[in-house]
Amino acid sequence: MRERALLKQALEGKKTTSRKARERVASGASSKANSAINSPAHSRATSRTRSHQVSDDDDYLSDETAWSTNSIDEILNGDDVEIPEDAWKSELSARIEQITNLKRSSTEGRAESLHAFAHVLMARYARDDIEPHVSELLPSILKSIRQEATARETITALKALAVVAVTLDSDTVYDVFAEQLKRSIQSSESADIKTYAIHALGITAFFAGAGDDEILDVMALFLEIVESDGASIEAQDEGNVVIAALENWGLLATEIEDLEEETEQAMDAFVEQLESADAGVQIAAGENIALLYEKSYTIQEADEEVEDEDDSDDPEATKDGDKMVKRYQVYRRQDQLLHTLDGLANVSTHRISKKDRKTLHASFADIKNSVEKPTRGPAYSTAIDQESGRVYGGGRMKVRISKQLELRIDKWWKLQRLNALRRTLKGGLIHHYSQNNIVSTALPYSGRRY
Repeated sequence: MRERALLKQALEGKKTTSRKARERVASGASSKANSAINSPAHSRATSRTRSHQVSDDDDYLSDETAWSTNSIDEILNGDDVEIPEDAWKSELSARIEQITNLKRSSTEGRAESLHAFAHVLMARYARDDIEPHVSELLPSILKSIRQEATARETITALKALAVVAVTLDSDTVYDVFAEQLKRSIQSSESADIKTYAIHALGITAFFAGAGDDEILDVMALFLEIVESDGASIEAQDEGNVVIAALENWGLLATEIEDLEEETEQAMDAFVEQLESADAGVQIAAGENIALLYEKSYTIQEADEEVEDEDDSDDPEATKDGDKMVKRYQVYRRQDQLLHTLDGLANVSTHRISKKDRKTLHASFADIKNSVEKPTRGPAYSTAIDQESGRVYGGGRMKVRISKQLELRIDKWWKLQRLNALRRTLKGGLIHHYSQNNIVSTALPYSGRRY
């Protein structure tokens, strides 16, 4: 097969370092943060309600891995659990052997091995352990995706691919898998497979070798899915498919410096999705809208003269002492958009659950705030000190990296990346932030010390 030949050519015989890894400047956080990330109660990134949530079997491990059933799951749930290094390394090695030994494996056996393999990679950073095996491991994952023998095997292979992309730091994985992932998105008969293939394509494009042109092409594919409510890939009105396309469009958009040309068409699609009956679709569309408003502002150039705007009292109107300047109009009917966002921020209908109403209220209050003041990020506070009258200002969403360090999620691009990493690594983000340079550079440290 063409994909197998490309994989062998790209990966065997040498280590691969991605374009992004070469270009990035490593943040200092990876060497400083060495214990659990505990998201505070007011961070909504982990508690979003989805009315069509895909059934997730991440808490399942077979009796063959009884040693890790509790410990790995506790790690992925954010608990501070120690697993002996030789134990998880031995488990990982056994699973790699099972995945690559195709002649002696059954469909269910491959699904179980891929599932346990992905679990270990989520919970522990294991680049050095999997890199020597990529020329055998990745063709097996590719085969499980391509053959689509069962939905469970295919989905676990897609999950495994996503976490490998975040672990391996390779600039060739996208080229190897992109064609098949697009085929799965277009042609699979399973909506769940389409959903996970969209997530895998977004993650591999972002972390595993796609250039800006390829990223824009993938974003165009995702936008077509959103515009058609899934009909373009024969998934009409499948909420999770549309949510996945929205979320991964947002992730990839954070990598493109200038989105002015893409903004008009994207805004029309996202504003239309605010009328969806699915709260998850509405929130994902709203977060992309806020991101596009945020990206319409850039730092004022040294020799540039601009008129003062009405954000002079807003601490977020500057970045590192630099003034932020509006570059273009994001949406031509902003008054109408604000009316819609206000309605979602105050929705009271009993046709949706109380939990969904609460989530919509919190999400769209933030989104509306950013549309009105694009230099303000998620969970921006306008609280006033009653004694001094001083406006506190600033983002309230924080992720605790360690007892001494706290990461501020004060920009929509940071929230998009954080959510993508949590979807891929789950509670294993705890460990990866301190050990995996891909993760710490995707979310560069900004916050405070205790």
